[in-house]
Amino acid sequence: MENRKEQIIDLAIKLIQQKGYVAFSYDDISKQLGVTKASIHYHFEKKEDLGVAITDRLSKSLQNFLLLIKNSSVSAEEKLKQFVQQRAERFECTEICPISSLQADFESLPYIVQEKIKEVSRLELTIMKEIVAEAQTEKIINGSEDVQFLAVMILSSVKGALLYRRVLGDDVLVEVLNQLNRFLRNS
Repeated sequence: MENRKEQIIDLAIKLIQQKGYVAFSYDDISKQLGVTKASIHYHFEKKEDLGVAITDRLSKSLQNFLLLIKNSSVSAEEKLKQFVQQRAERFECTEICPISSLQADFESLPYIVQEKIKEVSRLELTIMKEIVAEAQTEKIINGSEDVQFLAVMILSSVKGALLYRRVLGDDVLVEVLNQLNRFLRNS
């Protein structure tokens, strides 16, 4: 049973990356998994319950990454590369970050899912701020720049590049990442 629940969450995340939260249905999941809608409702009575499970999964993934980088001896520059690569490589060319997709659907989300995506967004920003602060300590990034501003700029650039990659292809993401790296080194 747990395996089916995980399959439902996995597929729902993929559908969010492709279509958004609002645009996918239990019917989409049932057809792709070859199960009845009742089977999905057994695990997640309402779509809102599935939304909570999805945000919990995203949060757990970010928490694991945070632990990984806190216990890592690699440079802040390498941590930043790992963070970006991990996100970019997990998505096919036609998919976007599930956090970004949920953020885009924010006003249409049930209240509890809105609160959960706020938590996930704060956690993602916290991770980036920690990496930026470490990079400033290591003199990789100018220490006089505001950590919050740089963290938001990096996340926005990467997520925006994923959106452009969806429309224009992989070269956009690669070029944005290269340009971002040059900018950070020169700031």
